[in-house]
Amino acid sequence: MSQQGNNYIRQGDQQIVVGGELNILSGGKVLAAGTQATAITDLTDSTTGTASDTLDDTTAGQKDDIASLAAKINSILAALRGAGIIASA
Repeated sequence: MSQQGNNYIRQGDQQIVVGGELNILSGGKVLAAGTQATAITDLTDSTTGTASDTLDDTTAGQKDDIASLAAKINSILAALRGAGIIASA
């Protein structure tokens, strides 16, 4: 087998090898058996807490901790949607 670059289709196989980058163009999707992963709903934060990058182990910080977790999870979901890995809600 001869290959050019880091990305190639293995000879006699149904496998694409990505050793470099996989660039999904705008509007592109990642599919499994022709189907995109189902949409995952964003968390709704009704705690009135303030999101941050640090979790606090005191009771007083619970609302802020929940707000921070909701914000981080929603950021992950947005990135997965943006990459076409999961469907938009």
